[in-house]
Amino acid sequence: MRKTFAVLIVAMAVGLWFVPSPTQAQEASKESNPAPCAKAKPPVEPYRLDFSFNEVLDGKIVNTRHYSMDLTGPEPSSIKIGTRVPVVSGTSGPGTANTQYQYLDVGTDLWAQLREHGDDWQLVVHGEVSNLDMETAHPGELAPVIRQIKINGDTLLVLGKPILIGSVDDPNSKRQFQLEVTVTRLR
Repeated sequence: MRKTFAVLIVAMAVGLWFVPSPTQAQEASKESNPAPCAKAKPPVEPYRLDFSFNEVLDGKIVNTRHYSMDLTGPEPSSIKIGTRVPVVSGTSGPGTANTQYQYLDVGTDLWAQLREHGDDWQLVVHGEVSNLDMETAHPGELAPVIRQIKINGDTLLVLGKPILIGSVDDPNSKRQFQLEVTVTRLR
């Protein structure tokens, strides 16, 4: 009886020695069975974004500026082109030698990013165009008049068709400004 009991204890010890711990069993389970709620991410592909900033008068496009950028994955891309305009911000005494200036950025700034949206990609766009309004500027004035248009928007990614991100009316004229983007897959 003592021999049977001793053999049983040795058999149990050996059996427990080779049984994985609960932590090892859970890790093995995770590796072999992926989580049921985990979705495969859409593949990251390179795209070309062709922007058109249109100026429309009486339903006809009278001016268009074109910009292009490449975009891959969730990292944002941007285009910035313009001029830094000096504006007098103060003087510290008589004469022009003591004049202080502040610089304003004037020009075009486009920013785009792809974000996951379920099984699709969402295109997020921020567009800003500013310029000096020479029509209302008066000779001898120190501060320039700056016109500024901002159009921001987001949409699901559509390939090969122009997407209107936004449209705004100019409050001082009958003009309308539109920001469009056409997305093309690069592969």
